[in-house]
Amino acid sequence: MLRTLRQWFVLAIVTSAIILSGCLPQEGAQSSAASPSPTQPASTPATPASNPQAAGIPRLNGKATVAIVVKGGTITAELDGASAPITAGNFVDLVQRGVYNGLVFHRVVREPQPFVVQGGDPQGKNPNFPPEQLGTGSFVDPVTGQPRYVPLEILPVGAKAPVYSKTLGDAGITAKPKLTHKRGALAMARSQPPDSASSQFYITLANVNFLDGNYAVFGYVTQGMETVDKIQQGDRIESAKVVKGLENLKTDAKAKEG
Repeated sequence: MLRTLRQWFVLAIVTSAIILSGCLPQEGAQSSAASPSPTQPASTPATPASNPQAAGIPRLNGKATVAIVVKGGTITAELDGASAPITAGNFVDLVQRGVYNGLVFHRVVREPQPFVVQGGDPQGKNPNFPPEQLGTGSFVDPVTGQPRYVPLEILPVGAKAPVYSKTLGDAGITAKPKLTHKRGALAMARSQPPDSASSQFYITLANVNFLDGNYAVFGYVTQGMETVDKIQQGDRIESAKVVKGLENLKTDAKAKEG
């Protein structure tokens, strides 16, 4: 029992070092993103339309399937736009743009027990970029020339709409998220501000439910976990393609039209 508690304590420390440093927040966001106390009453959840952070980010209205090839093996994942329309829509859009092709899995954590593999830093496409600095990059929209950040989006069980820009604890919600961190979950890495996710993502190597309600899960691996289990730090994504459900991806204008 003591050994198990010690392992989870170490894993919690690793979580802070690995996931929370996943990508850089917006300029000034670190100092201005003080979260309310979990004991405060929940406020009215924000909606994508009322959250300026979500403006211009495509939505996934339904499901989509992506195929990610690593070291010749294919990882197939189903993305849930019904539960996480902005988070899944952002990922599908980046896949469709070819952003993930050639990027590195810069963090792989299997000790003290299986945890996550993490990648998606656009800086990793440059083979001369210092490996120790990976994990600090975000997707830069070529139209605006600015980084695209995605609001934290978590749908509680029994809720009609996701909670935006707050962890469930900070929103005063005790219900579990509909999409949990079971083995094979795809979720967005972020830094301390809740709305700091961009392109970096992780795949869970085990059930790590202590992350539930704090990070946005948006899909699950349906085939190819044996390939995920073999990923080593430095391995590159050979290709990432949308193989089903691309018609469910809507731009900001089309999403408003339904």
